[in-house]
Amino acid sequence: MAQHTSARFPAPLSRRNSAREASVAVDFEGIITPVITPFKADYQIDREAYARVIEYQIEHGAHGIVIGGTTGENYALTPEERVGQFGFAHQLIQGRVPWLAGVNDLRTESVCALAVAAREAGANAILLAVPPYSCPTGKELAQHALRVQREADLPVMLYNYPARSGAEMGRDFLERIGRNSGFVAIKESSGDIGRLHLLAREFPHLRLCCGADDQALEFFAWGARAWVCAAANFLLPECLALYRACVEKGDFALGRRIMKALLPVMTVLERGGKFVQSVKYGCELTGLPGGPARLPLRPMKKELKREFRDALETARTTIAQLLKGDAP
Repeated sequence: MAQHTSARFPAPLSRRNSAREASVAVDFEGIITPVITPFKADYQIDREAYARVIEYQIEHGAHGIVIGGTTGENYALTPEERVGQFGFAHQLIQGRVPWLAGVNDLRTESVCALAVAAREAGANAILLAVPPYSCPTGKELAQHALRVQREADLPVMLYNYPARSGAEMGRDFLERIGRNSGFVAIKESSGDIGRLHLLAREFPHLRLCCGADDQALEFFAWGARAWVCAAANFLLPECLALYRACVEKGDFALGRRIMKALLPVMTVLERGGKFVQSVKYGCELTGLPGGPARLPLRPMKKELKREFRDALETARTTIAQLLKGDAP
C-alpha cells in the first residue's frame, strides 16, 4: 500500500514574546522518552494513538519527552508533519513535563526552520545532531550548531550518534561550542565507552545523558543524571526503577541486577537490526498503539518478535521480583 505523507496535525501555536519562559523547567534529568509516531494501516499519522502514547508517558512518571526524534521516525515525516507534531504535543502536554523538539535535517537552513518552529510551538529545548551525510569538520559543525542555537534561542541538548549521522561531535567541536551557555547537555549514543570517559572528565559543563540503552548503568556510574531512553516507550516503570536505584539512591548493587535483567531486551533493540520496529512492537505488547514503520523500514520477522517478546516478559518478571525483594 502506498504511504500517505500529507500533514496530519494543526499548525503550531502563534509565536511567543519570550521563548525563555518555556525553558525554565528544563533540568535535563531523569528518564526522557523519545516517543514513537503511531501510524494507521495506510501510514497516516494516528493522532488519537499519538495522544495515548504521550499521555502514557506523563501518567507513568517520565521526566520529559522528545517529540520528533529518530525513534519518532522524523526522517520519514514531511516538514509539515514534523512542525505539526510540535504544536499538537505542546497543546496536549500543557506544561506537565518539559519536552524537547528533535530538529535534525540535512540542511542548516532546514534545521533552523524546524528549531524556530519548535520555539514558536512552545518547546522547552531542542535536540540537535550532526546533519547526516555531509560529514562536516569540527569547525563546520560548530558553525552549524551555533547558528541553530542562535536562531532557536532555546537550550540545546546535543546528540552524538556517528553511526547514524556519519560524523561525530569530536573534541574540536566540543571545544568550539563550549563557551556558549546555550549548549547545556549531550546525549551520547556512540556506544564508545571512551567517549563517556572523555565527556565526564573534560567537558563536565555539558550534562551527560545516556543515549545508548544498553550502557545506562555505565553512564549512571560516571555521573549521568539523564537517560534519553527509547525503551521507555514500553519499559518505563523498569527504566525508572534503574534510574531511581542508581541516581537517586546510589544503590548500584540493585542497579546491576536490574540492568542484567534489561540487557537482553536492550540487545535486541540495539543490535537486532529492527530498532524502530522493535520499539513499536514493545508498545503493542504493553497495550499501546504502535502501528507500522514507514518505508524503507519493513516489519519484524516472527523469529525476532518471539525473541523480543520473551526477553521483555522475562525482564518485567525479574525486575518486579527484584523490587519486591523476592528475586534469588
